[in-house]
Amino acid sequence: MNILITTWSLAHFTGAELYARDLALALQRRGHYVAIYTIFEGRLAQTARAAGIAVITNLRDSPFVPDVIHGHHQPALLDALLRFPRTPALFVIHDADAARDAPIAFPRIRRFVAVDQRCLARIVEDEAGIPVEQCRLIPNFVDLDRFRPRPLLPERPERALVFSSYATHATHLPAVLAACERLGLPVDVVGRGVGNLIETPENVLGRYDLVFAKARCAIEAMAVGAAVVLCDFRGLGPMVTSGDFDRLRSMNFGAGTLVSPLEPDLIAREVAKYDRRDAALVCARIRSEAGLTRVADQLLDLYGEILADPATERAMIQADDTLLLRLNARWASARRKETLVDLMRRVRRIPLIGPIAYEAWRAGERAIKPGSAPGR
Repeated sequence: MNILITTWSLAHFTGAELYARDLALALQRRGHYVAIYTIFEGRLAQTARAAGIAVITNLRDSPFVPDVIHGHHQPALLDALLRFPRTPALFVIHDADAARDAPIAFPRIRRFVAVDQRCLARIVEDEAGIPVEQCRLIPNFVDLDRFRPRPLLPERPERALVFSSYATHATHLPAVLAACERLGLPVDVVGRGVGNLIETPENVLGRYDLVFAKARCAIEAMAVGAAVVLCDFRGLGPMVTSGDFDRLRSMNFGAGTLVSPLEPDLIAREVAKYDRRDAALVCARIRSEAGLTRVADQLLDLYGEILADPATERAMIQADDTLLLRLNARWASARRKETLVDLMRRVRRIPLIGPIAYEAWRAGERAIKPGSAPGR
């Protein structure tokens, strides 16, 4: 099968970007032909190419006409639908709020996949009236071959890790550091926000007993056997326990679980729930239910379902691309802005003058938008 995966960016090792790369590798291992179309590429695209995946930024360079388009992010999916007017698609929604993940009611998008209950609600409650029978809930995954289980945790946590690209001294990091200091718990931080991006977290997570993370980062930490407190810039969630596992997994251990304020006392209360035996049970659940292989099988079944559905061929004939063209035009300014951001990141790498020019540009951006959130 020829499968084209789309994504807004393949540069920053975010959850949706890693989902696209890891899924492409899993499908390739099963003998399928896979390419990733991305609007903005970077280091993550290089890792995909090194593993034999075709990564393109111009759809004219696609190595094939796809049998199915596996879409992430509205603008990239729109590009692919316009380029391949006889190819059906599915749309995976990763975020319940982001504009890029807004569902599109369009005939050639035959199925919608949500990674958690909030995303599923966004699809079925959309005003466009997307049929419920076209929606599926397929939670996020972890590559079990990369993230191997560690030995049983110690009775008390000895080392903690904040695992998040959004962790900075302007977000949730000060509250976590304050809580760990009160507990006498040494803590390290990895992520792009602190200039310490780790491309291979599977080589790092096993060194820590307790991890503060959410969503994909949390799943990866659980897969190696660490105890996990759900936490990120949006707020504080609970310690993941075997008793609360099903509820938290249905929300992808993500934003919907972060309902408490980022206060050191509350963080310390969650850390106090640390139980090495229960963490082992959580690890076993993740490894039995959230493996990449299992999710790849589910998606392949869904591709086959789309291609075998008689309504798919009718949709190819009846679809009018006017809507796609109109929606695509709306993303023009966002593309220009992201192009500028990408250019300035490249400028920053120029010796001596680059960092100065970048900081001057950032200062100008902050002056235009005071109080804006940290960049991704």
